[in-house]
Amino acid sequence: MQSFVYEALPTRVVFGSGTASQLRPEVERLGVRRVLVLSTPGRGEVQAREIAALLGDLSCGVHAGAVMHTPVDATETALQVVRELGADAVVAVGGGSTTGLGKAIALRTDLPQIVLPTTYAGSEMTPILGETKDGVKTTQRTLKVLPEVVIYDVDLTMGLPPAIAATSGMNAMAHAVEALYAKDRNPITSLMAEEGIRSLARSLPEIADDPQDRTARADALYGAWLCGTCLGSVGMALHHKLCHVLGGTFDLPHAETHTIVLPHAVAYNAPAAPDAMERIARALGVTDAAQGLFGLAGRLGAKQALRDIGMPADGIEQALEATLAAPYWNPRPLEEQALRDLLTRAWNGDPPPA
Repeated sequence: MQSFVYEALPTRVVFGSGTASQLRPEVERLGVRRVLVLSTPGRGEVQAREIAALLGDLSCGVHAGAVMHTPVDATETALQVVRELGADAVVAVGGGSTTGLGKAIALRTDLPQIVLPTTYAGSEMTPILGETKDGVKTTQRTLKVLPEVVIYDVDLTMGLPPAIAATSGMNAMAHAVEALYAKDRNPITSLMAEEGIRSLARSLPEIADDPQDRTARADALYGAWLCGTCLGSVGMALHHKLCHVLGGTFDLPHAETHTIVLPHAVAYNAPAAPDAMERIARALGVTDAAQGLFGLAGRLGAKQALRDIGMPADGIEQALEATLAAPYWNPRPLEEQALRDLLTRAWNGDPPPA
């Protein structure tokens, strides 16, 4: 028998098609009157303005200043906008960057948050915030940053390009993968993790083949929700540590970094977590978890080498040093040469060892 602790997180979830129309009623439930809508620039801002229009007189404006890895200076700029407009709540429309900005604002102000995800990032379901300052990304866990409401609307994801859907979905899958061998794992989270991996492994190739497949889009969003819930419920390990180091140090794209590193981190931990590997492989429909993840990324046409997303070759030693300096708990002890080999394979785009 496994002894465990499971703590459900108090986020209200609205899931379906056309559910963005429920935004104003959800805002009214929170009792707020001046809502600032957050987004990234460009296409994200266009979508955010459409969402702001649903709020009518409850919207006090749109701030399209969300940036990858949630740099502190971008948060400070957003806080100035919050103060100038007298906002008493934020609505984040977008992926992990926009959700991260909403969380960073909530950490400093206690303003309530509503999130409308447009990718499969999963961070909307977590009390976790990662922020970057001076090239260093730090992570903290606090209920102050947990969104009060998440509205999943499949319609908002239909325009997500297949290439971005692929890496966003692999990023979500990483949360579930590490939940299966987390130090504080439990049977409930493990059920969600396996189902989340299965849903994404099935739906992402279907989206690649037919981007307008609404059933596949719904399955991917459902899987991302489950994977995000896993991330919010248990601790992460080597994979997330490596990705935080790589992203914060070299400003690498978040989802692509997760996609590339995941098979290698799984291969590293495979000897120490055979039960987790069996569940991952079963969810993927393959015999080997690490090879299955590498093969899925290839099937989706995702980049598979860190050098192809901007990491310099001489960064391997820098990343290794930072990882060993402040390690996360991991089922297999961190071994310097083995980690160097892992990073080298990931940099080259080589498959993980069989």
